Amino acid sequence: MSNKCAPKETSLNMGTEGGKLTRSYDLVEQMQFLFVRVVRARDFPNIPGHDFFVEVKLGNLKATTGFLENKSAPSSPEWNQVFAFEKDKIHDTNMEVLVKDKMGALDSPHSFLGKVQFSVFDVPTRVPPESSLAPQWYKLEDQNGTLLARGDIMLSLWMGTQADELFPHAWCSDATRMSGDAVGYTRSKVYISPTLWYLRVNVIQAHHLLFRFHPESSGTFVQVDLGNLRLRTSFSKGAKPFWNEDLMFVAQEPFGDTLVLSVEQGTLAEHISLGRLEIRLKDVEKRLDGGGADSRWFNLSRPGIIETSTEVKFASKLNARICLDGAYHVMDEPSEYCSDFRPSSKELWNSSIGVLEVGILKGINLMPMKDGVRTDAYCVAKYGPKWVRTRTIVDSLSPRWNEQYVWEVYEPFTIITIAVFDNNQLDSNSRAIGASDAIMGKIRIRLSTLDRGKVYTHSYPLVGLEPSGMKKMGEIHLAVRFSCSFMSSLNMYQLCMLPLFPLHHHVFPLSHAQLDNLRNQAAHIIAQRLSRSEPPLRKEIVYYMLDLRSDMWSMRRAIANFNRIMSLIGDFVAFWKWLEDIRKWKNPVATMLFQFLCFLVLFYPEPIFPMVIFYLLWIGLKRYLRRPRHPCHIDATLSGADVVTPEDLEEELDLYPTQLGGEPLRRRYDRLRIIGRNAQRMANDLATLGEKVQTLSTWRDPRATTIFLLFCGVGFLVTVTVPAHVVIFIWITYYLRHPRFRSILPSPSQNFLKRMPSKQAFIL
Repeated sequence: MSNKCAPKETSLNMGTEGGKLTRSYDLVEQMQFLFVRVVRARDFPNIPGHDFFVEVKLGNLKATTGFLENKSAPSSPEWNQVFAFEKDKIHDTNMEVLVKDKMGALDSPHSFLGKVQFSVFDVPTRVPPESSLAPQWYKLEDQNGTLLARGDIMLSLWMGTQADELFPHAWCSDATRMSGDAVGYTRSKVYISPTLWYLRVNVIQAHHLLFRFHPESSGTFVQVDLGNLRLRTSFSKGAKPFWNEDLMFVAQEPFGDTLVLSVEQGTLAEHISLGRLEIRLKDVEKRLDGGGADSRWFNLSRPGIIETSTEVKFASKLNARICLDGAYHVMDEPSEYCSDFRPSSKELWNSSIGVLEVGILKGINLMPMKDGVRTDAYCVAKYGPKWVRTRTIVDSLSPRWNEQYVWEVYEPFTIITIAVFDNNQLDSNSRAIGASDAIMGKIRIRLSTLDRGKVYTHSYPLVGLEPSGMKKMGEIHLAVRFSCSFMSSLNMYQLCMLPLFPLHHHVFPLSHAQLDNLRNQAAHIIAQRLSRSEPPLRKEIVYYMLDLRSDMWSMRRAIANFNRIMSLIGDFVAFWKWLEDIRKWKNPVATMLFQFLCFLVLFYPEPIFPMVIFYLLWIGLKRYLRRPRHPCHIDATLSGADVVTPEDLEEELDLYPTQLGGEPLRRRYDRLRIIGRNAQRMANDLATLGEKVQTLSTWRDPRATTIFLLFCGVGFLVTVTVPAHVVIFIWITYYLRHPRFRSILPSPSQNFLKRMPSKQAFIL
């Protein structure tokens, strides 16, 4: 791995000042905050039409509540807002809480209604899980410090940390310069992806259609709509059209959409509906086992006409199987760095095996993304259906988040994705024009490469691709821990032999084209759902985290995969060159020793298998001392990002379909990209397979390497005691066994190899 892009181990400063963090926040550095909760006021002068607000001043720090219109409760305005001032930024010991009126100028003396003064040294300290501090009433004073005749304000003040339960809702001191409508875009949030199911529509045949044209001269097809997605069957001719085709959709709970099937006659450009069927997804059968859904004859309605009892009934029918398959895992990420493999139905879930804890500490030397050398950075982490978003640190190139999040782990052979973005939603003008948040880079960490209970604290470089080339966007510091019980740790060795995907993926497999189409559907559904949250998790964020463009053609990726293949066959090339040197007697001593070894193997072939297995065992034990000490990370050199040309980057960053001019050029260019994608996939699959085999003895996955070495040890003992011809006979007999004696599921060795990590997940 390139040194400039390799993770660097760091230390975690827990801190002891002001108390300790709770157990749930033991992976992040402690940050002290002064919390000010402004609840409400009472006994104000009844001045109709005036808007009251509260201003908190602490040296050069200032925060303002929202404006309350004095209508329903003229004398008792209520704000109930919390401000958090970072202690390291407090340079004054005196704090003022001022009540003002919006009718006067904000800094004018006429807007002043009263104030309360405090000393920072007198503020008490609170450490969760203690109960929250009770707010108190304070009498307002005038500018000279004299108590006013009327006016009280309810406040509570305390010193706390980011472990405080009100911290996610607080208006942090670094964001107090912004308007109130933009504050929501700076807060940390947790998002949950919708539960997705595969919807299978098997269109079989249709009867008694009222054709508009002769059925032998014009084709008939079925058009199926679900939301904004439309799929069609192939054309069928004849009075009784027959298709028997599967159309696959992705549906989301709680299944509020309507499925529309329409039998059409004509061409794709011009066609006429012969009958229509609408089915609510809530009424569709759910399938959780291997049994197929029963076919049904559905009555079609006449398009555009409401049936009445006096008319002749419309007799057209459509035969179809429609069901929701809950035994599949709905793919929303590429399988090589997927974060979840559970089926859709919760009834089929296994119990969790552990807990993943991630502390997002800070960023270092981030790239300025805005004019004035500014960056408003936040992080997004995705594992399984749970997405987390840290708060936005405004105007900082070295932000400190120090936020900790927890995920349940059901499968250790998964990857968590963490990315950094620049927030462009803090300005109303940027939001009005739909400005996208800028991408600064992402990292991926495979859980199976982590030791149980060990805390990994590393800084990861953020590497991004721009039209000008590869650029380092800064560094992010993380603390990661994968915790599980001892029995769960032992069960993970057993998981290595089980299929990675649910049983349904092997009993009723889907084609690559179907999986690609369904993954795109799933990504669009998740993006639409999360973009409706408050604050929204924007579509460009979701698409980037799900790596929706991972299989698009790119010259850089193609070269990277080619280099991976060349790296794999490098050992074979070196052996061939060595063999050529032996044949040419460049080193007579080596040539004679090799000939002696060949004669020895010829006359005594029994030690061949034990020696090969012992050699693999010896390599694995030898590499144990040099096993990786830190999690994997994106390798810029392996990705080819450091030598890519601007022309290749222009092609890679181009949208799909291409934005180049000229219709013929666009068709040819897109066809070339599709061909290149298929070639790239084949090269990637070949490289991935070789790397998985190569990883068996590298201790990249400690548990898998342990199992492999145990197998080598047992194999060594077996081959020592059993004659070689017996082993070969048993292997050939097993390999050529009758299909009836074979399981439909992959063999344990295939399952074990499929779970091995490869370098695919670490290509930028």
